[in-house]
Amino acid sequence: MLLHLREHTLDLSRPRLMGVLNLTPDSFSDGGKYHRLEAALERARQMVAEGADLIDIGGESTRPGAQPVSAEEEKRRVLPTLEALLELGVPISIDTRKPEVAAEALALGAHLLNDVTGLRDERMSALAARYEAPAVIMHMPVPDPATMQQHAHYADVVAEVREFLQTQARKALEAGVPQVVLDPGIGFGKTPEHNLELIRRLDELAALGHPVLLGASRKRFIGTLTGVEVAEERVMGTVAAHLFGVSRGAHILRVHDVRAHREALAVWNALGAQEVAHG
Repeated sequence: MLLHLREHTLDLSRPRLMGVLNLTPDSFSDGGKYHRLEAALERARQMVAEGADLIDIGGESTRPGAQPVSAEEEKRRVLPTLEALLELGVPISIDTRKPEVAAEALALGAHLLNDVTGLRDERMSALAARYEAPAVIMHMPVPDPATMQQHAHYADVVAEVREFLQTQARKALEAGVPQVVLDPGIGFGKTPEHNLELIRRLDELAALGHPVLLGASRKRFIGTLTGVEVAEERVMGTVAAHLFGVSRGAHILRVHDVRAHREALAVWNALGAQEVAHG
């Protein structure tokens, strides 16, 4: 399976690593570290050196209970960094739910649109189609991170997430989006058990025939399972969750800790696990 990212192409016959670059003062794991341009560039260079296949940048926290920022503030945070990052020679994903931000980021040259609201706003699909950029469709039960945890109620979380992603993918492709990537939205309007069930049954999402992105990196449910309170210290639990996800068909892992994942996947692949997962 290939993912065409404008002038870049990713071969998804092996798992790919999407490095997370939060340009926010309040993200749950590393808020405030990289909101200055030079710090952001240095972090991006480090992730590429460690093996990141693409970089995902965002200027608005979407953690549970997060408050929104204006489109102008989000653009101020992300656009100068995006322009600088395009010089790195790897695909850049813009993580936004605002059409105003997406429009300028894609016009600058962003390669992938990552929308946590799942392209509910048809303007997002229209923009991805206009710029011939693929889009990540993520599930959360409502399009508002501030209230999403109040809606973590499902009869069958996997079936309901699958239905949403399938419907949104069909609409996006009909609107002219060249490719879609499906993201179950780990931690977005989900309980710890919902998160685990989605990872256990990720193969049911992969069966839809689109690339699957898994983003469990440092999330609260890992801390619940391991007793690790500090998000930055949840590396080992994260790697375990992601390797299991790969065994169930994940193609892209959205990660904070690139080196740890690259090394784990190198051993994983050497043991022949990759043939089992994607064979």
